[in-house]
Amino acid sequence: MDESWTEDILGPPFRALTLPLEPDDEGPRVATLVAYEPDGAGGPSEQAGPARAVLYVHGFSDYFFHEELARTLHLHGWEFFALDLHKYGRSLLPGQTPGYVSTLEHYDADLEAAILALEQRVAARRGAPTAVDLVLVAHSTGGLVATLWVARNPGRIAALVLNSPWLDTPGTPLLKRAVRGILTAASRRWPKARLRLPEPGSSFRSISDSRDGEWRIDPVWRPEAGFPVTVGWLSGVLAAHDVLARGISVREPVLVLCSTASTLGTAWKNAKLATDSVLDVAPMVRRAAELGPRVTIRRIHGALHDVFLSRGEVRRLAVDSAAWWLDAYVPVRAENSDVLPRGMTAGGAPRIPAERPAQD
Repeated sequence: MDESWTEDILGPPFRALTLPLEPDDEGPRVATLVAYEPDGAGGPSEQAGPARAVLYVHGFSDYFFHEELARTLHLHGWEFFALDLHKYGRSLLPGQTPGYVSTLEHYDADLEAAILALEQRVAARRGAPTAVDLVLVAHSTGGLVATLWVARNPGRIAALVLNSPWLDTPGTPLLKRAVRGILTAASRRWPKARLRLPEPGSSFRSISDSRDGEWRIDPVWRPEAGFPVTVGWLSGVLAAHDVLARGISVREPVLVLCSTASTLGTAWKNAKLATDSVLDVAPMVRRAAELGPRVTIRRIHGALHDVFLSRGEVRRLAVDSAAWWLDAYVPVRAENSDVLPRGMTAGGAPRIPAERPAQD
Protein backbone atom coordinates (compact mmCIF):
# COMPACT_ATOMS: atom_id res chain seq x y z
CA MET A 1 0.00 0.00 0.00
CA ASP A 2 1.01 3.65 -0.55
CA GLU A 3 3.14 4.70 2.43
CA SER A 4 2.10 8.34 1.97
CA TRP A 5 -1.20 7.43 3.63
CA THR A 6 -0.95 8.09 7.37
CA GLU A 7 -3.14 7.51 10.40
CA ASP A 8 -5.87 10.14 10.52
CA ILE A 9 -6.70 12.32 13.50
CA LEU A 10 -9.88 10.24 14.00
CA GLY A 11 -7.84 7.18 14.90
CA PRO A 12 -6.70 3.83 13.47
CA PRO A 13 -9.79 2.95 11.36
CA PHE A 14 -9.18 6.15 9.39
CA ARG A 15 -6.27 6.94 7.09
CA ALA A 16 -5.44 10.27 5.44
CA LEU A 17 -3.63 11.32 2.27
CA THR A 18 -2.47 14.88 1.53
CA LEU A 19 -3.24 15.92 -2.06
CA PRO A 20 -0.99 18.73 -3.37
CA LEU A 21 -2.76 21.38 -5.46
CA GLU A 22 -1.56 24.36 -7.45
CA PRO A 23 -0.62 27.31 -5.20
CA ASP A 24 -2.59 30.55 -5.14
CA ASP A 25 -1.85 34.08 -3.92
CA GLU A 26 -1.62 32.78 -0.33
CA GLY A 27 0.94 30.10 -1.18
CA PRO A 28 0.77 26.28 -1.31
CA ARG A 29 -2.62 24.59 -1.24
CA VAL A 30 -3.58 21.03 -0.38
CA ALA A 31 -6.71 18.94 -0.06
CA THR A 32 -6.96 15.88 2.20
CA LEU A 33 -8.57 12.55 1.40
CA VAL A 34 -9.71 10.45 4.37
CA ALA A 35 -10.39 6.71 4.03
CA TYR A 36 -12.28 4.50 6.46
CA GLU A 37 -10.44 1.17 6.61
CA PRO A 38 -11.57 -1.07 9.48
CA ASP A 39 -10.58 -4.71 9.95
CA GLY A 40 -7.67 -4.57 7.55
CA ALA A 41 -9.74 -3.04 4.76
CA GLY A 42 -6.62 -1.30 3.53
CA GLY A 43 -5.13 -4.58 2.32
CA PRO A 44 -5.77 -6.41 -0.96
CA SER A 45 -9.28 -7.80 -1.42
CA GLU A 46 -10.55 -10.75 -3.43
CA GLN A 47 -13.93 -9.13 -4.07
CA ALA A 48 -15.03 -9.37 -7.71
CA GLY A 49 -16.84 -6.79 -9.78
CA PRO A 50 -16.88 -3.02 -9.53
CA ALA A 51 -16.44 -1.39 -6.15
CA ARG A 52 -19.10 0.86 -4.68
CA ALA A 53 -17.55 3.91 -3.04
CA VAL A 54 -18.79 7.08 -1.36
CA LEU A 55 -16.90 10.38 -1.36
CA TYR A 56 -18.22 12.77 1.32
CA VAL A 57 -17.79 16.54 0.85
CA HIS A 58 -18.38 18.94 3.77
CA GLY A 59 -19.89 22.43 3.82
CA PHE A 60 -18.66 25.91 4.76
CA SER A 61 -16.86 26.30 8.12
CA ASP A 62 -16.70 22.53 8.34
CA TYR A 63 -14.58 19.42 7.92
CA PHE A 64 -15.05 15.65 8.03
CA PHE A 65 -15.60 14.13 11.48
CA HIS A 66 -18.62 11.90 10.75
CA GLU A 67 -17.28 8.62 12.10
CA GLU A 68 -20.71 7.09 12.60
CA LEU A 69 -21.72 7.81 8.99
CA ALA A 70 -18.54 6.14 7.73
CA ARG A 71 -19.11 3.04 9.87
CA THR A 72 -22.77 2.72 8.90
CA LEU A 73 -22.27 3.09 5.15
CA HIS A 74 -19.35 0.66 5.35
CA LEU A 75 -21.66 -1.89 6.96
CA HIS A 76 -24.05 -1.33 4.06
CA GLY A 77 -21.30 -2.36 1.65
CA TRP A 78 -19.76 0.98 0.71
CA GLU A 79 -16.09 1.87 0.66
CA PHE A 80 -16.08 5.21 2.43
CA PHE A 81 -13.91 8.24 1.70
CA ALA A 82 -14.20 11.89 2.69
CA LEU A 83 -12.56 15.05 1.41
CA ASP A 84 -11.42 18.10 3.36
CA LEU A 85 -11.33 20.80 0.68
CA HIS A 86 -8.41 23.22 0.52
CA LYS A 87 -8.37 25.83 3.30
CA TYR A 88 -10.64 23.68 5.48
CA GLY A 89 -9.96 21.29 8.35
CA ARG A 90 -6.99 19.02 7.72
CA SER A 91 -6.16 21.10 4.64
CA LEU A 92 -6.06 24.52 6.33
CA LEU A 93 -2.49 25.80 6.25
CA PRO A 94 -0.95 28.66 8.27
CA GLY A 95 -1.55 32.09 6.74
CA GLN A 96 -4.56 31.02 4.68
CA THR A 97 -7.97 32.68 4.73
CA PRO A 98 -10.21 29.87 6.04
CA GLY A 99 -12.70 28.62 3.47
CA TYR A 100 -11.86 31.28 0.88
CA VAL A 101 -12.39 30.87 -2.84
CA SER A 102 -13.51 33.43 -5.41
CA THR A 103 -15.34 30.81 -7.51
CA LEU A 104 -16.59 27.38 -6.54
CA GLU A 105 -15.01 25.97 -9.71
CA HIS A 106 -11.67 26.18 -7.90
CA TYR A 107 -12.78 23.04 -6.05
CA ASP A 108 -12.70 21.08 -9.31
CA ALA A 109 -9.01 20.42 -8.67
CA ASP A 110 -9.77 19.04 -5.20
CA LEU A 111 -12.43 16.69 -6.54
CA GLU A 112 -10.31 15.48 -9.44
CA ALA A 113 -7.34 14.77 -7.18
CA ALA A 114 -9.54 13.02 -4.63
CA ILE A 115 -11.29 10.82 -7.19
CA LEU A 116 -7.98 9.76 -8.73
CA ALA A 117 -6.49 8.91 -5.31
CA LEU A 118 -9.68 7.11 -4.29
CA GLU A 119 -9.60 4.94 -7.41
CA GLN A 120 -5.93 4.16 -6.83
CA ARG A 121 -6.65 3.22 -3.21
CA VAL A 122 -9.47 0.88 -4.21
CA ALA A 123 -7.24 -0.74 -6.84
CA ALA A 124 -4.48 -1.20 -4.25
CA ARG A 125 -6.93 -2.81 -1.85
CA ARG A 126 -7.99 -5.30 -4.50
CA GLY A 127 -4.58 -5.83 -6.00
CA ALA A 128 -5.76 -4.96 -9.53
CA PRO A 129 -7.33 -2.09 -11.50
CA THR A 130 -10.98 -1.89 -10.47
CA ALA A 131 -14.00 -0.05 -11.80
CA VAL A 132 -15.63 2.14 -9.16
CA ASP A 133 -19.32 3.06 -8.94
CA LEU A 134 -18.77 6.39 -7.21
CA VAL A 135 -21.35 8.39 -5.27
CA LEU A 136 -20.80 11.95 -4.06
CA VAL A 137 -22.42 12.71 -0.70
CA ALA A 138 -22.24 16.45 -0.10
CA HIS A 139 -23.48 18.84 2.59
CA SER A 140 -24.68 22.46 2.41
CA THR A 141 -22.21 24.57 0.38
CA GLY A 142 -20.46 21.31 -0.50
CA GLY A 143 -23.76 20.23 -2.01
CA LEU A 144 -23.71 23.29 -4.25
CA VAL A 145 -20.10 22.54 -5.24
CA ALA A 146 -20.89 18.89 -5.99
CA THR A 147 -24.08 19.62 -7.93
CA LEU A 148 -22.40 22.02 -10.32
CA TRP A 149 -19.38 19.74 -10.75
CA VAL A 150 -21.63 16.79 -11.62
CA ALA A 151 -23.55 18.94 -14.12
CA ARG A 152 -20.26 19.93 -15.80
CA ASN A 153 -18.97 16.35 -15.74
CA PRO A 154 -21.83 14.06 -16.79
CA GLY A 155 -21.23 10.34 -16.51
CA ARG A 156 -18.41 10.60 -13.97
CA ILE A 157 -20.39 9.36 -10.97
CA ALA A 158 -23.21 6.89 -10.38
CA ALA A 159 -25.37 9.06 -8.12
CA LEU A 160 -25.46 12.22 -6.01
CA VAL A 161 -26.68 12.49 -2.41
CA LEU A 162 -27.26 16.02 -1.12
CA ASN A 163 -27.47 16.71 2.61
CA SER A 164 -29.34 20.03 3.07
CA PRO A 165 -27.67 21.59 0.01
CA TRP A 166 -27.36 25.37 -0.29
CA LEU A 167 -29.00 25.72 -3.70
CA ASP A 168 -30.67 29.11 -3.45
CA THR A 169 -30.83 32.35 -1.48
CA PRO A 170 -33.96 34.11 -0.20
CA GLY A 171 -35.29 37.18 -1.96
CA THR A 172 -36.81 38.25 -5.25
CA PRO A 173 -34.83 37.79 -8.49
CA LEU A 174 -34.41 41.58 -8.74
CA LEU A 175 -33.02 41.85 -5.20
CA LYS A 176 -30.65 38.93 -5.72
CA ARG A 177 -29.32 40.42 -8.97
CA ALA A 178 -28.74 43.75 -7.24
CA VAL A 179 -26.90 42.17 -4.30
CA ARG A 180 -24.79 40.03 -6.60
CA GLY A 181 -23.88 43.07 -8.72
CA ILE A 182 -22.73 45.00 -5.65
CA LEU A 183 -20.70 42.07 -4.34
CA THR A 184 -19.14 41.37 -7.73
CA ALA A 185 -17.97 44.96 -8.03
CA ALA A 186 -16.66 45.02 -4.46
CA SER A 187 -14.86 41.67 -4.86
CA ARG A 188 -12.70 43.08 -7.66
CA ARG A 189 -11.11 45.50 -5.19
CA TRP A 190 -11.54 43.87 -1.79
CA PRO A 191 -12.11 40.13 -2.35
CA LYS A 192 -11.12 39.13 1.18
CA ALA A 193 -12.89 41.95 2.99
CA ARG A 194 -15.07 40.56 5.76
CA LEU A 195 -18.77 41.25 5.67
CA ARG A 196 -20.31 42.38 8.95
CA LEU A 197 -23.03 39.79 9.32
CA PRO A 198 -24.82 38.48 12.43
CA GLU A 199 -22.65 35.76 13.91
CA PRO A 200 -24.38 32.38 13.76
CA GLY A 201 -23.91 29.94 16.60
CA SER A 202 -27.07 27.88 16.65
CA SER A 203 -25.74 25.12 14.43
CA PHE A 204 -22.65 24.71 16.61
CA ARG A 205 -24.77 24.70 19.77
CA SER A 206 -27.06 22.01 18.36
CA ILE A 207 -24.25 19.60 17.47
CA SER A 208 -21.25 20.25 19.74
CA ASP A 209 -20.85 18.06 22.84
CA SER A 210 -19.61 21.18 24.61
CA ARG A 211 -23.12 22.63 24.26
CA ASP A 212 -26.40 20.80 23.50
CA GLY A 213 -25.16 18.29 20.91
CA GLU A 214 -23.31 14.98 20.79
CA TRP A 215 -20.24 15.54 18.64
CA ARG A 216 -16.65 16.42 19.49
CA ILE A 217 -15.68 19.29 17.22
CA ASP A 218 -12.34 20.99 16.63
CA PRO A 219 -12.90 24.67 17.58
CA VAL A 220 -10.35 25.90 15.04
CA TRP A 221 -11.60 23.86 12.13
CA ARG A 222 -15.25 24.52 12.99
CA PRO A 223 -15.47 27.62 15.18
CA GLU A 224 -18.69 28.40 17.02
CA ALA A 225 -19.31 31.60 15.04
CA GLY A 226 -18.17 30.02 11.77
CA PHE A 227 -15.49 31.31 9.41
CA PRO A 228 -15.70 35.00 8.50
CA VAL A 229 -17.77 35.56 5.37
CA THR A 230 -15.75 37.45 2.76
CA VAL A 231 -16.97 39.54 -0.17
CA GLY A 232 -15.26 37.36 -2.77
CA TRP A 233 -16.49 34.08 -1.30
CA LEU A 234 -20.12 35.20 -1.09
CA SER A 235 -19.93 36.63 -4.60
CA GLY A 236 -18.74 33.23 -5.81
CA VAL A 237 -21.60 31.44 -4.05
CA LEU A 238 -24.22 33.80 -5.50
CA ALA A 239 -22.72 33.30 -8.96
CA ALA A 240 -23.17 29.56 -8.49
CA HIS A 241 -26.78 30.10 -7.40
CA ASP A 242 -27.32 32.14 -10.56
CA VAL A 243 -26.11 29.19 -12.65
CA LEU A 244 -28.70 26.97 -10.97
CA ALA A 245 -31.42 29.58 -11.44
CA ARG A 246 -30.72 29.68 -15.18
CA GLY A 247 -31.15 25.92 -15.25
CA ILE A 248 -28.90 22.85 -15.30
CA SER A 249 -29.58 19.18 -15.90
CA VAL A 250 -28.07 16.50 -13.69
CA ARG A 251 -28.78 13.25 -15.49
CA GLU A 252 -27.53 11.06 -12.63
CA PRO A 253 -30.03 10.10 -9.91
CA VAL A 254 -30.11 12.60 -7.04
CA LEU A 255 -31.26 12.11 -3.45
CA VAL A 256 -31.91 15.22 -1.34
CA LEU A 257 -32.14 14.79 2.44
CA CYS A 258 -33.27 17.72 4.55
CA SER A 259 -35.43 18.73 7.50
CA THR A 260 -39.15 19.36 7.32
CA ALA A 261 -38.74 22.83 8.85
CA SER A 262 -36.32 25.68 9.49
CA THR A 263 -35.84 27.86 12.56
CA LEU A 264 -33.74 30.83 11.49
CA GLY A 265 -32.42 33.94 13.22
CA THR A 266 -29.61 34.51 15.70
CA ALA A 267 -31.72 34.12 18.87
CA TRP A 268 -31.58 30.65 20.41
CA LYS A 269 -34.76 28.58 20.41
CA ASN A 270 -35.05 24.96 21.51
CA ALA A 271 -36.70 24.25 18.15
CA LYS A 272 -33.21 24.57 16.67
CA LEU A 273 -32.40 21.17 18.18
CA ALA A 274 -34.80 19.55 15.70
CA THR A 275 -34.89 21.82 12.62
CA ASP A 276 -32.54 23.41 10.11
CA SER A 277 -31.13 26.51 11.82
CA VAL A 278 -28.90 27.54 8.88
CA LEU A 279 -30.93 27.42 5.65
CA ASP A 280 -34.55 27.84 4.67
CA VAL A 281 -35.62 24.40 3.47
CA ALA A 282 -38.50 25.73 1.33
CA PRO A 283 -36.39 27.33 -1.46
CA MET A 284 -33.89 24.47 -1.07
CA VAL A 285 -36.55 21.91 -1.95
CA ARG A 286 -38.00 23.98 -4.80
CA ARG A 287 -34.60 24.34 -6.45
CA ALA A 288 -33.69 20.71 -5.79
CA ALA A 289 -36.74 19.51 -7.68
CA GLU A 290 -35.43 21.28 -10.80
CA LEU A 291 -31.96 19.69 -10.83
CA GLY A 292 -32.76 16.83 -13.17
CA PRO A 293 -35.21 14.11 -14.22
CA ARG A 294 -34.42 11.68 -11.38
CA VAL A 295 -34.57 13.62 -8.12
CA THR A 296 -35.82 12.04 -4.88
CA ILE A 297 -36.52 14.43 -1.99
CA ARG A 298 -36.74 13.00 1.54
CA ARG A 299 -37.72 15.52 4.20
CA ILE A 300 -37.11 14.12 7.68
CA HIS A 301 -38.94 15.33 10.76
CA GLY A 302 -36.54 16.39 13.49
CA ALA A 303 -33.49 16.70 11.24
CA LEU A 304 -30.82 19.35 11.74
CA HIS A 305 -29.08 21.27 8.98
CA ASP A 306 -26.60 18.41 8.80
CA VAL A 307 -29.10 15.57 8.85
CA PHE A 308 -26.36 13.03 9.66
CA LEU A 309 -25.64 14.85 12.94
CA SER A 310 -29.27 14.87 14.11
CA ARG A 311 -30.42 13.03 17.22
CA GLY A 312 -30.07 9.25 17.17
CA GLU A 313 -33.38 8.05 15.75
CA VAL A 314 -33.48 10.86 13.21
CA ARG A 315 -29.98 10.36 11.86
CA ARG A 316 -30.48 6.60 11.72
CA LEU A 317 -33.55 7.19 9.57
CA ALA A 318 -31.50 9.54 7.37
CA VAL A 319 -28.67 7.03 6.90
CA ASP A 320 -31.11 4.16 6.36
CA SER A 321 -32.95 6.24 3.74
CA ALA A 322 -29.69 7.03 1.97
CA ALA A 323 -28.48 3.41 2.12
CA TRP A 324 -31.78 2.06 0.80
CA TRP A 325 -31.88 4.63 -2.00
CA LEU A 326 -28.29 3.86 -2.96
CA ASP A 327 -29.03 0.14 -3.10
CA ALA A 328 -31.94 0.92 -5.41
CA TYR A 329 -30.02 3.17 -7.80
CA VAL A 330 -26.45 1.87 -7.46
CA PRO A 331 -26.82 -1.87 -6.84
CA VAL A 332 -24.04 -4.34 -6.23
CA ARG A 333 -23.19 -5.79 -9.61
CA ALA A 334 -20.85 -8.32 -11.12
CA GLU A 335 -18.41 -7.29 -13.82
CA ASN A 336 -20.32 -6.29 -17.01
CA SER A 337 -23.64 -7.26 -15.39
CA ASP A 338 -26.95 -5.73 -16.31
CA VAL A 339 -29.25 -6.37 -13.37
CA LEU A 340 -32.40 -4.78 -12.07
CA PRO A 341 -31.45 -2.64 -9.07
CA ARG A 342 -32.56 -3.99 -5.74
CA GLY A 343 -35.68 -2.26 -4.45
CA MET A 344 -36.82 -1.34 -7.96
CA THR A 345 -39.97 -2.48 -9.71
CA ALA A 346 -39.87 -3.93 -13.20
CA GLY A 347 -41.03 -0.56 -14.51
CA GLY A 348 -38.04 1.20 -12.97
CA ALA A 349 -39.78 2.87 -10.04
CA PRO A 350 -38.29 2.48 -6.56
CA ARG A 351 -40.23 0.77 -3.81
CA ILE A 352 -40.40 3.38 -1.08
CA PRO A 353 -40.01 2.17 2.52
CA ALA A 354 -42.22 3.52 5.26
CA GLU A 355 -40.74 6.30 7.36
CA ARG A 356 -40.28 5.49 11.00
CA PRO A 357 -41.56 8.19 13.34
CA ALA A 358 -38.84 10.32 14.91
CA GLN A 359 -38.69 9.99 18.66
CA ASP A 360 -37.58 12.55 21.19
